[in-house]
Amino acid sequence: MDSNMIAIAAALAISLSTLGPAIGQGLVASKALEAMARQPEMAGTLRTSMILAMALLEALTIYGLLIAFMLVAKI
Repeated sequence: MDSNMIAIAAALAISLSTLGPAIGQGLVASKALEAMARQPEMAGTLRTSMILAMALLEALTIYGLLIAFMLVAKI
């Protein structure tokens, strides 16, 4: 395979794997803060759920980084 194509594939892997989770994390944080503003007594439970959701979204980004490293190793 051509090294230029591998570099483009690695760049796409990183960019696409960070774009989706970034949007998702923004939505999760927005909705969690909105829910905390409506029901302050549920803030602890909402915060825990929000952190868990953020961790799961961040795992998608790490998978993209792993794929990019694997592609770059082929150059």
